[in-house]
Amino acid sequence: MVCKGSLPFGPRPVVQLGSLARLLIIGQAPGRRVHESGVPWEDASGARLREWIGIDEAAFYDPTRVALMPMGFCYPGASKTGGDRPPRPECAPLWHGRLREHMPKVGLTLLVGLHAQKAYLTALPARTLTETVRNFERCPPGFLPLPHPSWRSTGWMRRNPWFGTEVLPKLRARVAAALGEAAVVGTGAVAETRRP
Repeated sequence: MVCKGSLPFGPRPVVQLGSLARLLIIGQAPGRRVHESGVPWEDASGARLREWIGIDEAAFYDPTRVALMPMGFCYPGASKTGGDRPPRPECAPLWHGRLREHMPKVGLTLLVGLHAQKAYLTALPARTLTETVRNFERCPPGFLPLPHPSWRSTGWMRRNPWFGTEVLPKLRARVAAALGEAAVVGTGAVAETRRP
C-alpha cells in the first residue's frame, strides 16, 4: 500500500460501496473506533449524520442505496493537538475516480467536512466551511456540503441556527429524492441498533 508506513495502526480501509448506490457520502477518514470495528460511521458522528439526513441504520448500511467513501480510507492516527490527523493525501486521488466510475447511479453526493469540500468544490471561490455550507445552493448539481457531525458541531449549530431551519429540511428532501423515497420531516434522533 502506498501509505502503509504512515498509518500508526496499519492499513484497514473502511468503505461501503455498491454499483447500485444512489447516495454517496464522502467524509474525512475513519476514527479510532471505526478503525477497530471496521464499520463506517459507527460512532456518535454517524448517529448525528443519520439524524441530519433522515435515514435509519438499515438504509444507511445498505450498499445498494448508500455508498460511504471517505477522503482517507484508513485511520490516520491522532494529532498532537487533539482529534485525528487529516486524511492521508494519497488516498482520494488514487481511489476516488476509479471507484466513482463503478457507481453510475449516484444522484447526490454529500461532502462532509472541509477536506471533502476542498477536493470536490474546486470551482467555487475559497471559503470557510460555514460559508460553503450556508451557500450550498451554489454548489454544482448533485453535491451538497455539510459540516462534520462530530461533537463540535453542537456548538457550531447553536452559532448557525440557519443550518437547522434552512439546510436540514432541504438536505432531507434531496436525500429522499436521491433514494426515491418520501422525505423525513422530523428532526428527532434516529433510533440506533448495533450492527454485527
